[in-house]
Amino acid sequence: MTTTRDLPPLNALRAFEATARLGSVSRAAKELHVTHGAVSRQLRALEEALGQPLFVRQGRGLALTGPGEQLHESAGLAFAQLREGWARLTRAGTGRPLVLGCPGSLLARWMIPRLERLHRDLPALRLHLSAQESPFEPALPGLDAALLLAEPPWPAAWHVHELAPERIGPVLAAHGAAAARLAGRPMHALVAEPLLHTASRPQAWPQWAQAVGLAPERLRYGQGFEHLYYLLEAALAGLGVAIAPAQLVADDVAAGRLLAPWGFTPTRGAWILASVRPDVRIDALAVWLRQALCGA
Repeated sequence: MTTTRDLPPLNALRAFEATARLGSVSRAAKELHVTHGAVSRQLRALEEALGQPLFVRQGRGLALTGPGEQLHESAGLAFAQLREGWARLTRAGTGRPLVLGCPGSLLARWMIPRLERLHRDLPALRLHLSAQESPFEPALPGLDAALLLAEPPWPAAWHVHELAPERIGPVLAAHGAAAARLAGRPMHALVAEPLLHTASRPQAWPQWAQAVGLAPERLRYGQGFEHLYYLLEAALAGLGVAIAPAQLVADDVAAGRLLAPWGFTPTRGAWILASVRPDVRIDALAVWLRQALCGA
């Protein structure tokens, strides 16, 4: 007696869902940690089991056929429910903390000063902070989420909460020699200053200059530092003018330790909270971070 399967091959369905969601066999293969050929074979097996095509070529990419659209709708919903259910079971079974990766400068200058408030507002959230000095890998190994300043496009595997736009501007110690020289002067006076800069973000000064109408090639650079944290400590020590994201210096500006004479200018970047798996704790943290950044 001939029988028919009441479910498609599940590995093939997983490859199909990833390809349809990401719009690319290559990106699906990367997310699933398999080869391009393995995903292609799974898609062929699924089409053979169904007896009709699920994708058609469209330019350099893929487009879903009518049956493909129907299967994508069903498979996408099913996998989303499975991911959320698995995440809930994992959290309930381990009670482990949420591991949040964060560049050291953001951790030291923004996150740590607000931890008491975070614990008060989200008492059920067990948070483990991990300082990251190297670029974040797309799979975020060892992390549940990452808090960072970045410009799009983000890695395709990331679920991204955009928290606040990034704004940067020049800052200097209120009682330093640079403050006396620059008091009341327009921003183009900075072309005569040896500017403090950081190797972790060499494009910051040129981006700012271009945004405010200064020729980047006219800028002169003085002492350099490996990380943004050291750069801002140098500015606080009165060693010169630094460039900084607004939220990282907001406390110092409010306290009068640093001056921001020309304000802060938007960049193409944003504060984001990124993860590769859904987690209700991350959603709650994103809401808190968005509110905190808007008030910083």
